[in-house]
Amino acid sequence: MPGIGHNSGQVDEPGHAFRTFAWAKARRDLMPTLPIEVVRLRVKRAQALGLPYKTYAGIRASTGHDLIGFLFSSNALRVLRDGDDIPEDRALRLAAVQADRVGVAQPRVTPAILTRLAAIDAAFAAPPVTLSWAATRDHLKAAIRARGAAADRYVIVGETALECDWVAAAGAAGWVPGARYFDAGA
Repeated sequence: MPGIGHNSGQVDEPGHAFRTFAWAKARRDLMPTLPIEVVRLRVKRAQALGLPYKTYAGIRASTGHDLIGFLFSSNALRVLRDGDDIPEDRALRLAAVQADRVGVAQPRVTPAILTRLAAIDAAFAAPPVTLSWAATRDHLKAAIRARGAAADRYVIVGETALECDWVAAAGAAGWVPGARYFDAGA
């Protein structure tokens, strides 16, 4: 027996079908209809970034502008300590990305090592886990400002929940798990 206020997902009120229709129509009417040329350009841009179109379009719609780069955690790059190389499949995928590729070095990896690896344009140390939320925000925003851009123009590609939290802390455009980003079918 459902508790008070719980309808088990079933609506017994009259007019449910009409309300569903009306909400769907209102939502469709709010969505802009883009010319096919614009859609084609955006599909090409998504491919150049290495993102599925649906992911790219969602990020673009939420931020209101195009992406210019990525923050790749050393975990997502599979570089876990100095001396590790980016696996060949990931290095090839990175090399094809037409955007700013910034490495974020977790402990045991120095930023200088990441910048020597293929296809990383710049690298910074990851914020230590002991930092406060505000200090983490400042640390990440400083790294992005050093690239001359706003944080909401970058997507974070990482592996851990802590790295996922960087999106909110930095005000980044979004998050993509490393495994999904580097999957050949992305």
